[in-house]
Amino acid sequence: MTLVAILSGAGISTDSGIPDYRGPNGVWRKDPEAEKLVTYDFYLADPEIRRRSWQMRRTAATWNAEPNAAHRAVVDLERSGTPVRVITQNVDGLHQLAGLPARKVLELHGTAREVTCTRCHARSSMGEALERVEAGEADPACTVCGGILKAATVMFGERLDPRVLADAIAVAKACEVFVAVGSTLQVQPAASLAGTAAEHGARLIVVNAEPTPYDALADEVVREPIGTALPRLLAGLASG
Repeated sequence: MTLVAILSGAGISTDSGIPDYRGPNGVWRKDPEAEKLVTYDFYLADPEIRRRSWQMRRTAATWNAEPNAAHRAVVDLERSGTPVRVITQNVDGLHQLAGLPARKVLELHGTAREVTCTRCHARSSMGEALERVEAGEADPACTVCGGILKAATVMFGERLDPRVLADAIAVAKACEVFVAVGSTLQVQPAASLAGTAAEHGARLIVVNAEPTPYDALADEVVREPIGTALPRLLAGLASG
């Protein structure tokens, strides 16, 4: 059966109330200083940046977000019996919350639902860390070694997990259909997966409100709202 790879970016989650970063109304355009809160070197060097980062996490839209029609459409495709692999640039975990098996989701940029120690790399839940912040700890330290805690996401200045990236490249090479949805396709190396898929013979479909650098390579470009366009597109793939 046809292997469908789906590269999802921030645009797939905006209908769930999670703002994107680089779109016309993105977080970085509205507040360029906010980028420091998720930049590794700034984060390690400045306790005030960490304090602000924890406050940002505490009030993040992720915690109240629910999967939307686009996330559910991916699950419907998988449940139709079509082999599906999701490669996501998002850290919100909404694909899994929608019901997609975690083993079928490659989180290129990590997850906001866990924290990791920058020294000993111990991992624990974000919920536990945020409870400590709520209790008055401005910058909770690792309970194992006392090191600096951060979200288990890939911050600016950090490398992607090479194993996750290798798996994503393998999926891009093996798939017969590659759908890039809600991504500007500007952040590397994630964006290059679209090119890799096309070079290996996959049908490339781009679903995004704004033009991307890979539109010229695509077999189909869809500019319609993701919440309606993706369910229709994936239903068509499921029916052959």
